[in-house]
Amino acid sequence: MELDCEGCAGCCVDWRPLDPAAAGSDRTGPRPPLDDAYDLVPLTRDEVARFVDDGLGDAVIPRLFRPAERDDSVRIDGVDLAAVDERPVFVVGLRKPPKPVAPIGTDEPRWLDACAFLDPTTLQCRIHDTDRYPRTCSTYPGHNLDLGAETECERVEAAGGGDRLLDDEPPDDLPAPPFGPQALGATVFAYPDPDDLDGAVARLRDGEATPDDRARFAGAAVGSRPGSLSVNRERMVEARERARAADSWVGRAIEAWTERAGEDGDRVALDGEARERLVRELEDDAGAPGTPGWDAEK
Repeated sequence: MELDCEGCAGCCVDWRPLDPAAAGSDRTGPRPPLDDAYDLVPLTRDEVARFVDDGLGDAVIPRLFRPAERDDSVRIDGVDLAAVDERPVFVVGLRKPPKPVAPIGTDEPRWLDACAFLDPTTLQCRIHDTDRYPRTCSTYPGHNLDLGAETECERVEAAGGGDRLLDDEPPDDLPAPPFGPQALGATVFAYPDPDDLDGAVARLRDGEATPDDRARFAGAAVGSRPGSLSVNRERMVEARERARAADSWVGRAIEAWTERAGEDGDRVALDGEARERLVRELEDDAGAPGTPGWDAEK
């Protein structure tokens, strides 16, 4: 895909506070997500395992869904959830804390929810071109084009972001979409012990998930077997413990940004130099991989 991502980050940032009419929504479709995170990237089982094994289990978060009209469902914490065989279905994505960013050509940085791996100053991904870079990100917006669905690039263009989608033909080597019958156990998972989720569902709905809540779902995803509901219990428990013990630069930065952030869309009360210094302190100096910047060859 040929895209113009410089100064954009529209698919990495919740820019609804900037232009609610132009921005899209994850809350459309037959199964609305329980949370309100924007453009959550669904990870494959192997990708979740890689993050957990690399000590980055604190970078991931689950997403549960409300049932469609004919879906099986299970009720936990007073919430009806889409389910398979009475097991709530979920995906695992990357967390999106508030960061001081100026995406899609805006002049002033604002507090907007952004991918944990997005560098707020360069608006580039810190894990691009690494083996941690999610397949969904690397193929975006190929599936949208293949299905005739609007892309984030086109939404940004409509909001005055210039020419972003430079190639409207999906790639020939596009992998299977993250949702569908083939996705069970691979990108869509079923939690095997719904009775263990009392309290966790309400916290996920309210954006107050604990490290233990996130680790439970990460472990279940890693222990899943593609194409089935079965879960390898030993693998699940091991992954859950590793995810719970994670103490990476990502998790620490998420906590620090969340403590400092203003309300969604608020202007950042820092000049450019102070903002860059804070990003270095909270992310770069804490171990975050660097980005080449837009002066590098692309």
